[in-house]
Amino acid sequence: MISNRIYLAPLLLAAALAGVPAAAKDTGLIFVSNEKTNNIIVLDPKDYKVVKDLRVSRRPRDMHFNSDHTRLYVACGDDDVIDIIDVAKLEVIGKLATGPSPETFAIDEKRRRIYVSNEEGSSLSILDMDQNIIIHEVPTGAEPEGVFISEDGKVLYVTSEVGDLVHMVDAENGHVMQDVVVGTRPRRFAATPDGRDLWVTAELSGEVYIIDREKFEVSGKIEFLPPGMRKTDVTPVGLVMTKDGKTAYITLGHAAHVAVVDVPTRKVTAYILVGKRSWGITLTKDESKLFVANGFGDDVTVIDVKTRKATVSVPVGRIPWGVVIDE
Repeated sequence: MISNRIYLAPLLLAAALAGVPAAAKDTGLIFVSNEKTNNIIVLDPKDYKVVKDLRVSRRPRDMHFNSDHTRLYVACGDDDVIDIIDVAKLEVIGKLATGPSPETFAIDEKRRRIYVSNEEGSSLSILDMDQNIIIHEVPTGAEPEGVFISEDGKVLYVTSEVGDLVHMVDAENGHVMQDVVVGTRPRRFAATPDGRDLWVTAELSGEVYIIDREKFEVSGKIEFLPPGMRKTDVTPVGLVMTKDGKTAYITLGHAAHVAVVDVPTRKVTAYILVGKRSWGITLTKDESKLFVANGFGDDVTVIDVKTRKATVSVPVGRIPWGVVIDE
């Protein structure tokens, strides 16, 4: 299906996407999407004070910068759009039409495409960034969420929360090639830097499943149980890996902890106490700090990676979903 819903005239959209060199590059500014207050809170990296309360379309969730960080793209689930933010000006300059309830997405700037999961459409939309059209609508299992694009841009991986599946999708031709069954309610991905394994959180079974990318089959899983928590509280969602591929950090949702995992051995080495319903997580570029969005705490926890302790909780909007950093 081809969508021709246009939110910005093609010439203006091209200008918005092309942009000019931004004075805001590598500012260290921290962007937090908040589902219920329909805003992005922008924090100063030095004192965590609010620099900007940026109004966006309804229910902002996943966020990604373009390669030079002049633009920030934000999936807004209740308006079926991806907002485009000028990072230097901190204002919305355009929108891209998606399918119903976009949640997460991946950007391929070389091919000028965005791949977005439509939670209520049971589909993956493949968008032409410059023309603002949907060039492929790929049927998926119900409630797709996580989207990961291979290093060569040829293959996509998409989770289906209701189907308990990970789909392997042909990115060029727009169709599912294979499926693999994982745990209950799979959410998001992280890949090992060597390209061998794909880690996927399974929220309701309280696990991370590890997929061998060459064989496209499950090669292992990791279970979690922080001290004093019930197994049913362990609901992993967000995850991030260090650049050397040695350590992974996984948010455990209602269990209010971040798990620290030694990647080569797949063993949990520590748990870090954070806020209520921890979901979104990101590492600073120097890997000295972690930022965790606590959905039911309406705040972000800052973690010192060396000491593995939370140093501060920063109030943001209602139901924070994700965190990204301009660096």
